[in-house]
Amino acid sequence: MKVTDLRSALEKLRQMPGQLVETDVPVDPAAELSGVYRHVGAGGTVMRPTNSEGPAMMFNCINGHPDARVVIGLMGTRKRVAALFDCEPQELGKLLCHCAAHPINPVVTEEEAPCQQVIHLASDPSFDLHKLVPAPTNTPVDAGPYITLGMCYATHPDTGLSDVTIHRMCIQGRDQLSIFLQPGSRHIGAMAERATELGRPLPISISIGVDPAISVTSCFEPPTTPLGFNELSIAGALRGEPVRLHRCVTIPENCIANAEYVIEGEIVPGVKVQEDQNSHTGYAMPEFPGYNGPASSVCWLIQVKAVTHRKHPIMQTCIGPSGEHVSMAGIPTEASILGMIEKALPGKVTNVYAHPAGGGKYMAVLQCRKTVSTDEGKQRQAALLAFSAFPELKHVILVDEDVDIFDSSDVLWAMNTRFQGDRDIITIPGVRCHPLDPSSDPAYSPSILDRGISCKTIFDCTVPFPLKDRFRRAQFLEVDPDHWLK
Repeated sequence: MKVTDLRSALEKLRQMPGQLVETDVPVDPAAELSGVYRHVGAGGTVMRPTNSEGPAMMFNCINGHPDARVVIGLMGTRKRVAALFDCEPQELGKLLCHCAAHPINPVVTEEEAPCQQVIHLASDPSFDLHKLVPAPTNTPVDAGPYITLGMCYATHPDTGLSDVTIHRMCIQGRDQLSIFLQPGSRHIGAMAERATELGRPLPISISIGVDPAISVTSCFEPPTTPLGFNELSIAGALRGEPVRLHRCVTIPENCIANAEYVIEGEIVPGVKVQEDQNSHTGYAMPEFPGYNGPASSVCWLIQVKAVTHRKHPIMQTCIGPSGEHVSMAGIPTEASILGMIEKALPGKVTNVYAHPAGGGKYMAVLQCRKTVSTDEGKQRQAALLAFSAFPELKHVILVDEDVDIFDSSDVLWAMNTRFQGDRDIITIPGVRCHPLDPSSDPAYSPSILDRGISCKTIFDCTVPFPLKDRFRRAQFLEVDPDHWLK
């Protein structure tokens, strides 16, 4: 079945036993919805007990939103993403690496856009984001209702080049959103900063409920996708056809034509917002490392002009530290690392896994190949390249070809039998990593000069090439077990 949007993705999951459950029991989007799904299938770095292989879940009866539904966990497991991408789970990183190298640019269509079947203008006195968009809060101490899977689309004021990224956005008022743009890290942030220098607002569309190919590929980062590279072109390559865009109703910008919701607005130049100005909890929302993120005092302000949506729309959301984040952040990470290493060391790394324990960002396992004596040491060079390919990476574990990198027990087996701490740990202190790591703080260690600086570490669990014959795994007779299991 061909997947082209959120609805066709859901229909495909319905055909896969145990991958989607629906409920008509009323649910409150304020903390209750996420509280339910935490047990059903959140996974990732969510506090235990949780289910790492649970189904996606559709809530059909949302308190305060009689015409809307909410789906969560669509991309919560590698198995589901692979099915939605027509690929084997172990090949996802390789597939996206290929797509990033062969992009198909999006196109603007004049046809009717499903996302504009219903139009609400902010100029209407009855307009209220709280009533129009069933955005959940993940926990009782969240700053407010969050849009966690909004595809933010904007155009650079100077170059005219467009880009799509995902940012956390909190509803602050009837026609206002806050958006957290980490300084110097993502493309929309660079566009907003330049628009502010020019003293003008930055038009932005926020498309919610889209083809999962768009959700995942929107999470690519530099250097794989430098400023000016439109990640929608990777989604186009994945589907074999361009992503369809449509002109917005109230702003000079495009949106994703078959989205469920689109919020149209402008990033206001020079205005910063306290993220928890309404709740005063001190927190934003739970982030991918598994901790409640602190509320920011320097969020940008989006002045909303309109909300458009399909008839009977489906809001798509995720829990910040869930397995869904691992899929969206981790698979592009794998693709970026594979692309970088293959250019420099062709054939020496056979696969990469962005481990869920690192939220798809902090930890990668590299499967390395040593065929000649001069390959010794190249596995560590590959780890250095991985840090270059994805700057937020903190830990790299190197293993041999006979280790299943997607099986944590097998990786830890390699660490226990092919690793000595005094010779196989390589540390690189004082490197900028990610500010959401609570241990990357001067209060944690005097060696850390500033928040967001970490000691990047390589764990070399590969067998030294001269000793390979001494580390052969026990070989078993190759048989077809089906003969005995029929």
